[in-house]
Amino acid sequence: MIVNLSSTNSLVGDWLSEIRSVEVQTDRMRFRRNMERLGEIAAYEISKTLEYEEKEIQTPLGIANCRVLKQQPVLATILRAGLALHQGLLNYFDKADHAFISAYRKHKHDGTFDINLEYVSSPSIDGQVVILSDPMLATGASLVKTIEHLQSLGKPKHIHLVVAIACTVGIEYVQRHVDNSNLSIWAGDIDDELTAKGYIVPGLGDAGDLAFGNKLQQ
Repeated sequence: MIVNLSSTNSLVGDWLSEIRSVEVQTDRMRFRRNMERLGEIAAYEISKTLEYEEKEIQTPLGIANCRVLKQQPVLATILRAGLALHQGLLNYFDKADHAFISAYRKHKHDGTFDINLEYVSSPSIDGQVVILSDPMLATGASLVKTIEHLQSLGKPKHIHLVVAIACTVGIEYVQRHVDNSNLSIWAGDIDDELTAKGYIVPGLGDAGDLAFGNKLQQ
């Protein structure tokens, strides 16, 4: 399942316009907050797909029959760029367990790159719903490598990918390498163009740098 959160009119369009804008991007706090908002919207939409159970709740005046989550998801994110999206998801799934993955592009002199995955901290994901956040789904290579590593730690019930901007090329790559019956992609918007160096056009630039400052190239 692929969901473009911009396919209908909502505030998502406003937030994405600011996230993309070279004028507004200079405000790092606003950039992070808009990413967080997208995470919150995605969390709400994903919550509609999860399993619930009836529970009797004692109120001051009687018993209320409420529907509550059967199981909290595991929130996973790719450091460092995914932290703001992750916070938005955490604002809604505030009882969830968490996984953190360091996956980044190791650039070569010829302009190509490999995906390096150096650090993983994760609870058991066997039989769990996993929500994995990363602002950009460009080539899809880092997300596929991350998913493959997570799946080596256990078999998740379902994986939800949450991204601010996805590229059609990256979506197709993920779908070729990950079981589609076990995957949903939630994108703030979807762009069609990818440069030779693996950047989405029009995209928004480097989400990690915009949120947290420039880094040394690795």
